Amino acid sequence: MIDNDKKAAFTERLAKCYSGAVYDALRERGINNTVLPKDIRPIDDTQVMAGPIFTVSGTPKPGISADEALLAWTDFLSTAPSGHIVVCNGHTDDIALMGELSAETLQMRGVRGYVTNGGCRDCNFIRNIGFPVFHRFYTPRDVVGAWSVDKMEVPVQIGEVVVRPGDFLIADIDGAIVISAKIAAEILAEVEEVMNTENKVRSAIHKGTNPKKAYLNFGRF
Repeated sequence: MIDNDKKAAFTERLAKCYSGAVYDALRERGINNTVLPKDIRPIDDTQVMAGPIFTVSGTPKPGISADEALLAWTDFLSTAPSGHIVVCNGHTDDIALMGELSAETLQMRGVRGYVTNGGCRDCNFIRNIGFPVFHRFYTPRDVVGAWSVDKMEVPVQIGEVVVRPGDFLIADIDGAIVISAKIAAEILAEVEEVMNTENKVRSAIHKGTNPKKAYLNFGRF
């Protein structure tokens, strides 16, 4: 486990990694079901986000009043902690669970990014302010009178992956991957070693080393 006073430094190290190297380190330990579904994509392919996870779960509620929906939503926005990534299981195929005012609010509160298996709207605005959002689809339809937050800081399931509060996430153009908080420190050290070895392989290839020989020399490709 990562102590609270060390999470910021740990997050900065993790943000220098990439999802493929994290996946490789987890795979080599035999750890599966860590990659979020491939249809959860960034609104900006250039962005990378990493950090500890704050979870949210909600459901469609046809007939809920606009006031009830927005009170629950703004309660979530007020609760999401600085330095974290929000992961929201929305249980919806047609509602946007992120929009411009919400993204700007989270960004101003120091939240590092947002991941949902629901939709997103106002995406040009969100892209322009540089707030990282990963989502499954676009739609102008929002939560008002249609959807409500049910729980926060509980385990949620996104695809085959169980995401727990305090786990770590890294997401980039290749996808989003979750690291259990219990092994995060060990995995990050292994990822950094993977990347160091890959740099040696890359250097050897640039110098003309045969790819097979480079693999045999370094044990990685």
